[in-house]
Amino acid sequence: MQKIGKQTVKFDVPPTISATASIVGPKEADGPLASYFDQCLDDEFWGEKSWEKAESKIIKETVNMAIAKSGIPSEKIDYCFAGDLLNQCISSSFGLRELNIPFLGIFGACSTFVEALCLASVFLESGAGEHAICAASSHFCSAEKQFRFPLELGNQRPPTSQWTVTGAGCAVVSKNGYGPYITHITPGKIIDMGIKDANNMGAAMAPAALDTLITHFKDTGRNPSYYDAIFTGDLGYIGKDILIEMSESKGYQIKSNYNDCGVMIFNKEKQDTHSGGSGCACCGSVFSGYLFKMLQQKKYKKILLIATGALTNSTTSQQGESIPGIAHAVAIEL
Repeated sequence: MQKIGKQTVKFDVPPTISATASIVGPKEADGPLASYFDQCLDDEFWGEKSWEKAESKIIKETVNMAIAKSGIPSEKIDYCFAGDLLNQCISSSFGLRELNIPFLGIFGACSTFVEALCLASVFLESGAGEHAICAASSHFCSAEKQFRFPLELGNQRPPTSQWTVTGAGCAVVSKNGYGPYITHITPGKIIDMGIKDANNMGAAMAPAALDTLITHFKDTGRNPSYYDAIFTGDLGYIGKDILIEMSESKGYQIKSNYNDCGVMIFNKEKQDTHSGGSGCACCGSVFSGYLFKMLQQKKYKKILLIATGALTNSTTSQQGESIPGIAHAVAIEL
């Protein structure tokens, strides 16, 4: 592998995505992508006593499903990269504690899934292993309790707010295989434009998406039309519009082949999700469900996936801090 430009890594022998799996909650099951997920739950608890326990069960079962679909024995998987939104990544660490695979817990907020793909790719290309798991989860109820208000309070959600996706996505990445291939990664920088509204994450994260998007194009010499489609992870309707406008101001036209996972996963009008979806599982489940199948069917042959995250928590919001954004990009090609 080699570093090109400022922030991008190009893989000479690109790792392959062997298999994916996705499990989502009941609201996601009512959305337009329901048929692409491996399993849709009937309720948010899934037989557990708390939302946090349910989220741990979701990521555990999603990872086990992905391993089974890959056909790779679990003892031959070298690493597990996983994360979530809860304090100290408890959903991942508790849910995967019986996995018996070297575990690297990561946090990139809603960008965690692509961060995992980036790290796993570098590990495998370096010769450190043959197979790795990349997983991320989130849960609407647990996230609301931690970041905003417990659901019991019945607080009104402003139009700019997004709906945290309940679910998990997992990808098995292998050093060798038949594709789709991870050909480039562009890890992002922290970008903070001073936005403080915790109910407007799209606006807070869009500048980070723009920075990574432009950096990727400059580093690789590519332009938006090179890709069949460009997807961001969690900008929602507001953040998506902001990114399109800012990209045009920088001379990049992305409107014709760009969409956002948070826009795709829900029906805004029928499901009352305001500005769309968010959460680690938003990008994770949409890629592991819908996008991976589109690649397998060769309806897409080249995509650029940019997952965005808001690097904040309830303490910083209460202390009046702004919301830093991050965005990591991965080019996936057949």
